[in-house]
Amino acid sequence: MKRSPFILLVCTLAFLVAGCKSEPGPVTFNLSKDRVMAGHKVPLTVFDKEFPTDWSEYNYLVLEMRASTAQRVYLGVTTEEGYNELRFIFYAPGAWIRTAIPLTYFRDLPSGAHDLAATYNHKRPLSYINIDHGTRHPLKGVDSLGVRMHMPVKDEKVEIAKAYLTVEDPGDAYLSDVPAVDEFGQWNLGEFEDKIHSEAELKEAWAAEDAEIAAFTETRLSRFGGDLSRRTRGTGYFRVQQIDGKWWFIDPEGYCFLSISSNGTSPAWGRAPRRQGQPEPLPGLYPEGGVKDLRTLRFGEGEEAASKANQLVADRLTLWGMNTIGNWSSRDVIALNRKPFMLSLGGLGIQDGILGMPDVYADGFRKKVEDGVRRSTEPYRGNPMLIGYFVGNEPTWSNQELRLCELIQEADDSRPLKQAFLKYLKAKGDTPETRKAFVYETFERFLATVKDALRKYDPNHLNLGIRYGSGVPTPEVLALSKKYFDVYSFNNYGIQPNLKNMDIIYEATGMPMIIGEFHFGTTDRGLGESLVRVVSQEDRGVAYRNYVEKAFSHPALIGTSWFTWYDQPFFGRGDGENYNIGLLDVTDRPYKWMVKAIRAVADDCYDVHDGKKAPFEQKLERVGGSFPDIWEE
Repeated sequence: MKRSPFILLVCTLAFLVAGCKSEPGPVTFNLSKDRVMAGHKVPLTVFDKEFPTDWSEYNYLVLEMRASTAQRVYLGVTTEEGYNELRFIFYAPGAWIRTAIPLTYFRDLPSGAHDLAATYNHKRPLSYINIDHGTRHPLKGVDSLGVRMHMPVKDEKVEIAKAYLTVEDPGDAYLSDVPAVDEFGQWNLGEFEDKIHSEAELKEAWAAEDAEIAAFTETRLSRFGGDLSRRTRGTGYFRVQQIDGKWWFIDPEGYCFLSISSNGTSPAWGRAPRRQGQPEPLPGLYPEGGVKDLRTLRFGEGEEAASKANQLVADRLTLWGMNTIGNWSSRDVIALNRKPFMLSLGGLGIQDGILGMPDVYADGFRKKVEDGVRRSTEPYRGNPMLIGYFVGNEPTWSNQELRLCELIQEADDSRPLKQAFLKYLKAKGDTPETRKAFVYETFERFLATVKDALRKYDPNHLNLGIRYGSGVPTPEVLALSKKYFDVYSFNNYGIQPNLKNMDIIYEATGMPMIIGEFHFGTTDRGLGESLVRVVSQEDRGVAYRNYVEKAFSHPALIGTSWFTWYDQPFFGRGDGENYNIGLLDVTDRPYKWMVKAIRAVADDCYDVHDGKKAPFEQKLERVGGSFPDIWEE
């Protein structure tokens, strides 16, 4: 595709207007808070007059750079086939870093993994890369580099001192003299509200929380967390029931129950040790002497300390009005048996499949599922605190059925899934419709196998279904969900729950629903902004209350689960995410605005769901997280 002279002129003018400089000064991308999508492009020749235009023989784009914020940066290159973009969060905002970007992320479609995060998220030591956005094509005729940002919280900038190509990975490097985090694990390169500056200050905050917990008495909820003012028939286990057009969980004693939870509900462990096989952290990131062991500082050592840490989690749930321990939570906290909980089944073959579709045609698949369900349910089958089991999370193949078929066709010939696929097409004909039909028949075989195993090993607890990603699956998938699940679960990231999609799903299934994941983050603490960004910690609380009360106003919605309990690690979890999405921060202190919002929701949600009270609503400013395909140069 020929590049318009006008586009090159715009790139050059934007470069000049922005005040970008050649060596030795950095090229600066100024990102104005007055823009919806701030940013511009510059010619690559500003970094090197002989910068290559054909990147076919190279494997890495290396940047020596500094970002003023951990807000998401859209970074892309213009090629002869068009603009090609990735999404980044650069760790250690305020510091100079070197980060190497694998060019395969620009060139190639993502390989299929079992869920959305595993498919699209990729980690470097000093940057987190998401490859779900943009196009993928050969890197030829490359002539410009673009940087843009959606709804900057403040006037921000990205400075790039050097940009160059390499064949081998040069590695990331921290180029600043000041450590990126302090002795408490907090962002060390900036100040923010409620930052801890001493052990004494931290211990005072912990003591104040302990006193608040000791003074609190719960009088509104049943032993299982149901509403004492609303009661029907109890069966000894959780179930679902529609009453006067509204769906509810019914707790074991018969009280109506709306689930309020967080994923990953777990005790504080301080800075987690490196897992086996993980590299040493880069030099300069941490202070001399490292980060304090806050768990020991608060609870001491030994079994008694672990018990205190676990009990504090349950006490927090009670104090805040959260009546459920969400998915992927601590088994030690669950073992206290103080709060209802939800679990995920394991060993179902999802991770060994293609795009999250298990190979149901493999020898021994039924036995594998039965063994997985038996192991998952054995410790809990008689426990009335258990609400039910999730079958899976965000299957990548949903609404990408034809892409799944392409990957099956590309798989090794020995895979039974591929053999069954080819046999099916030979018998039925190779059309898009027959390919999709094969996917749905395969999916049904999987769901039926799981349902049979659950009926065999734990008939008392609910099948909470697969937590689908945002959006509406096909009618065929919705019909299968209705046939095999007790509850329809889905993750819904947005500033509001998508009531329109919920209506479509409800009309198709008539089922009660759970929102399995949602969150809001911001950038004030040097952490990534999350999937849905607001401008302050106070607005995180407002957004939570807006979202959850609006969700509970839907007649089918019976549970919401925040993602996640603690902020993610400063330098990223395994797939790179480092979001400010916790109910608690790295110093084991609750975010006060989030706690205030959760308490308010717990007080209001039953009347909101019953239609006796309007859901809370307060206007928010400069919400980010959507990905508009616009430039505002």
